Amino acid sequence: MIDPKLSIIIPVFNEEKEIVLCLKSLAKQTYKNLEIIVVDDGSVDKTTEIISKFQVPNSKLIFLKQKHEGPGEARNLGVKHASGDILVFVDADMTFDRNFLKHLVKPIVIGKAKGTFSKQEYVSNWNNVWARCWNINEGWENKRRHSKDYPDKQKVFRAILKSEFDKVGGFTPGGYTDDYSLSEKLGYRAITVNGSIFYHKNPDTLIEVYKHAKWVGKRDYKLGRIGLFVALFRSSLPVSILIGLVKAAVNFQPAFIIFKIIYDVGLFVGILELLITGKAAK
Repeated sequence: MIDPKLSIIIPVFNEEKEIVLCLKSLAKQTYKNLEIIVVDDGSVDKTTEIISKFQVPNSKLIFLKQKHEGPGEARNLGVKHASGDILVFVDADMTFDRNFLKHLVKPIVIGKAKGTFSKQEYVSNWNNVWARCWNINEGWENKRRHSKDYPDKQKVFRAILKSEFDKVGGFTPGGYTDDYSLSEKLGYRAITVNGSIFYHKNPDTLIEVYKHAKWVGKRDYKLGRIGLFVALFRSSLPVSILIGLVKAAVNFQPAFIIFKIIYDVGLFVGILELLITGKAAK
């Protein structure tokens, strides 16, 4: 392929504070043969109003809407309207180095890969204490959204040939883990690329921490109900306080105690709701 067209798919749900920065960042890319497809997943804030008025210079912007079905279903809808040879999946709270797309798709363009991702993913709001606590909780390297020993292959595709996506019918909707489903259906993983730098926001208020943790709690668990009850125990208040104290001391971050309690309360509530309703998060 020579200069193939890229379709950038962005699912959004209540992203009025982030989406403009994301779109402006994509508009500055050195790779120019692209279209941007934003899919609103039932937002109830001003996201729809903002996107409908936004124009991306020198790029086609397609704006779609659906009721709240989750990011997997939103990405699938975006791909149905995509005309590119290569699909790129990004989130509304991401911003990008000018050469992000060029480096991300290079192995696909030259025929060395069918799908790629980048480990050069940095925390965009590192100056915020709760964003730093998020990294501690996840076990990530400082300022980055991966651990130091992160593998060179992963389940989540940042870019993939559209023909490969179409081959398996896209993502299986499932909330927190739906972006793993494409790899599982294809039987292979995305490979890492060099030079594809981007920035991703961590939750940076305690309300955001709680909401995100609650969403995570409603995911599928590997061991079914056994795994679910193990997670419920790990997020219980006594365990949460103990882990919070230890990690706060190890990382010289007193605020982590508060963070851990709020996070685990959200996780605990999400698990309880999953047990009671049987409905996973969208």
